[in-house]
Amino acid sequence: MQEPISPSGEQVELSSGDQRAVVVGVGGGLRVYAAGDRPVLDGYSVVAMCSSGRGQLLAPWPNRIEDGRYEFDGRSYQLALDEPERRNAIHGLVRWSHWSVVERETDRAALEYRLHPTPGYPFTLDLRVEYSLGEDGLSVRVQATNPGEEALPYGVGAHPYLMAGDSLVDGLELRVPAETALISDERSLPIGRQTVDGTELDFRTSKPVRSVQLDHCFTDLVRDDDGRARVELGERATLWVDESYPYVMVFTGDPLTDVARRSVAIEPMTCAPNAFRSGDGLIRLGPGESHSGSWGIAPARG
Repeated sequence: MQEPISPSGEQVELSSGDQRAVVVGVGGGLRVYAAGDRPVLDGYSVVAMCSSGRGQLLAPWPNRIEDGRYEFDGRSYQLALDEPERRNAIHGLVRWSHWSVVERETDRAALEYRLHPTPGYPFTLDLRVEYSLGEDGLSVRVQATNPGEEALPYGVGAHPYLMAGDSLVDGLELRVPAETALISDERSLPIGRQTVDGTELDFRTSKPVRSVQLDHCFTDLVRDDDGRARVELGERATLWVDESYPYVMVFTGDPLTDVARRSVAIEPMTCAPNAFRSGDGLIRLGPGESHSGSWGIAPARG
């Protein structure tokens, strides 16, 4: 009898020491990451379809585009509104596509995907993601290349949820080394910026989440000497981003019943929400040009 096909496609298991991760062919995403007997990510079952964006890669844009409309180099484009209740295009075009596994080792895997032109995004984009496990935890490197003959707009993000453990996130301490938060409207689109100083969004020094509902993009990240900015979730895990990721979205999942306050999405992003319209962090890839960046998760030890 043939085994049932997983909704997340091919399963690529990685291991290193006591760490284990599972990368999936659908969207090139991350379904599982654990250290020892502790799940680091709020993942999903092999027999389940990914929900709430868990572990997905978001390209060629993260977050939202207002009305799905944007202009680039004097031309106007209309994307499908896959967040219809807010009239937005959300989280890119590749998270439900089949990615090919091109390299596979015990502790490392690489997947690739060619995004072909569509009416709302009439550009060809080659994407590659590499996952690796090591002494410092999980590392993820994403590269995009424009193989076409004209420039294209680009941004990328990821959507990992870090587990709170056996209780809600309220009692966990959170540290977000960011000076600025973007303020959004009821459609989750940025309408301004504010300093976090003196607000409930000031997590520059570690403090309990308590009842704060987070669905905010942070920027002006304070980086360590190695160029990385680190978001710390209590004694659970630390998510780091390199300098190619100037933005981090932090989301306590309150409106989503499957993840609400049992985990925190800490989302690396190369650009701000609505960047295809605002240009805030938008990357312009000329013909033959590439962009790459890395982020990762270090599980707590002890």
